Formats: sequence, C-alpha cells, structure tokens
Amino acid sequence: MHNHKSDIRKLTDIMDIKKWQIIQDSLAEITGLAIITADYKGTPVTRHSGCQPFCRLVRADEELKLYCEKCDSRGGFEAMRIKKPYIYTCHYGIIDAAIPIVVNDSYLGAVLIGQVQLPTDVRADTGMDTDISTGTGSDPEADMDTDIMEPMCLLTNKRLIEKGTIEYGRQRHRLPTMTMERIQQVAMMLFHLCNYIVEEAVEKHTIMQMITDGGSKQETADAAENAALLPVDRLESIKKKLNNAIANAIIPTETFDEKISHHRILQPAFTFIDEHKSERCKLEEMAVLCHVSTSYFSKLFAKKTGKNYSDYLREKRIDWAKNLLSSTDLQISDIATDVGFSDASHFVKTFKAFEGITPARYRNMFLDEHENF
Repeated sequence: MHNHKSDIRKLTDIMDIKKWQIIQDSLAEITGLAIITADYKGTPVTRHSGCQPFCRLVRADEELKLYCEKCDSRGGFEAMRIKKPYIYTCHYGIIDAAIPIVVNDSYLGAVLIGQVQLPTDVRADTGMDTDISTGTGSDPEADMDTDIMEPMCLLTNKRLIEKGTIEYGRQRHRLPTMTMERIQQVAMMLFHLCNYIVEEAVEKHTIMQMITDGGSKQETADAAENAALLPVDRLESIKKKLNNAIANAIIPTETFDEKISHHRILQPAFTFIDEHKSERCKLEEMAVLCHVSTSYFSKLFAKKTGKNYSDYLREKRIDWAKNLLSSTDLQISDIATDVGFSDASHFVKTFKAFEGITPARYRNMFLDEHENF
C-alpha cells in the first residue's frame, strides 16, 4: 500500500501557513519572544511575529540577513540532531532557540524563537555579553552544556559588522531580557504544541490523499469518515492543548501550598489540575486519578485544604486569571477559556464574586497602579 506520509516533503504540504501565522502571532504576544517559522534551508515561511527593532534592522539588510538565515538553518539542524529544542546564541550574541518540525524522520523546518538577552548579571558571569563594534559573541569556553547553548555563525566580516553601528548598538541594548529557565519552559511548551499540531495535520493529509488517490471502497469510506471527524473532535482537542499551553507558559507552574500539593494521595490531582488549567477537572475524574472513591476524595480534600473541591478550584482559577489579566493583553473571553471557565459571562460573574470588581476593572486598576508607580 502506498505510504502517503512519504509524500510530505515541505512544510506547506501539512501546514496551513495562514492559520499558523495567527497562532504564531498570539504565541509571540503571550510569551514575549519573537517567533518565525522557517523551512529546512532556514528560509522563512511565515512573517516574523514580535520581531525586535534590532533584528528588523539586521534582517532588512540583504547581506546581514543571510547570516540570520544561516543561523536559523543551523539551529534547526542542531535541534533535529538532538531531537528537542536547541537553545543557542546567534552571530550577534542574542539568545535564540529552534524547535524542530519532523515528519517520518524527515526534517522539514523549525519554529525559531528568541531575540532576547539574558539578565546582565548572568551575561557577566558567563562572559556572554556582545560587543557590536567588534562582533565578538558568546565565549566558546563558557562552562555550559553545548546542547543547551553554543556560539553560532560569529561574524568575521568587519565591514558588515560596522554597518549602522551606532543605531545597531542602541537597539541591541534595548532587547528584552529573559532568564534561561523561562526560555527553556517556553521552548518545551512550543515543542509539545508543534508536535501535536503536526501529528494531527499529517494524519489529515494522509486521509485526504487516500480519498484523492482512490483506494478500495472500504478504505475510501473509512478515510472519509475519519476526515469528517477531524474538524469536530480533533480540532477541539488541539484547541484544548493550545489553551493549556498558553496558560502554562505564563502562569507559574507551582501555585499550590507545597505541603498540600505533595500529599501522598492527593498529589496526582494537584499535578493534573496545574497542568490542565483550561479543562474542567471534575471531582469524579480526580478521585479516579487518585485511586480513591469520590466520597473519600471529597472528604480528604476538604480536610487537607480547608475548602470543598469546587470552591478550591474556583479560587485557583481566579488566581490564574488575575495573573493573565496583569501580565497579558489577552481578551477577557480568551482568559476565561484559558483558566477553565465554560464562558465569559460565568467567568465575569465568578470573578466579581471573589474580587468585588469585574476582570476589566481589575486590569485597569493594575495598570493605573503600575503607571503611577
């Protein structure tokens, strides 16, 4: 039987670039990292999302842009080699990361994120500060895991380095800072998210190819039935994954009381709730997860937390929502979905019951407070 997966040779065979661009734009806004998707040669297939002014300057130059694409390509291949996100410094010493896109053992390209620098104290400790006038990058002798970071594509052409040195230097120092731990968290989140979306896209591609090429009547009927299920069932599953990925990328992983969350029996429930912020997490399901009866789980949970399960979960969702309201520009309806509310009106009503004000008012008060500070 013909292997339709082997027909996939480029990203556009499996990805709807227009739809991915929308997701990519949202992820860049949420994470604070610039994001672009490139093919296996390092050539962009999407527009840059959240591109920093410094990198826009560099990529606008036809000669310097080639170095950026060379770094993108090398980063992608290194990510393919280690089969996980690869964090590195570009030729200007800026922190970037590549998330590989692989289908049937074929490397098709990568999602590239970054355009940030480490906090000043970290750069000083590791010798990673970059001098634009000389083009020196990360210290190759820095005591770091080379699968995590290594200097790449250091510019040696002084004529190129000196182009627009003053403006380049000004914008270079305005790049946002981010801790290595945060970069790693976002990279792994995107790695899992991209893998899931690509797997679903490959399966849909295979099904549609079977229908187009024609097989036996039974094969074609089965493929058509599966294809019909994709928009309803599987895209809903992708949406859940995306909502959880967004919430987990922004909200701190451990938001529970440490003594309670490590309880011998209840710990699986706390872990699941924290990793699936956008899902309903029904009490009955949590009891099964903890291998106890529903009644016992309910009594034990109330004893250890001082609250019944539903009240506790609502309280956590409001805490998560406050985090998103104060740290992102996400719409209220999106925040409601990301923290597990069935709809925006229910979220607003619950939020007001807990905080005494609406989510929109809370956000405005937070912004006013920090502007005055």
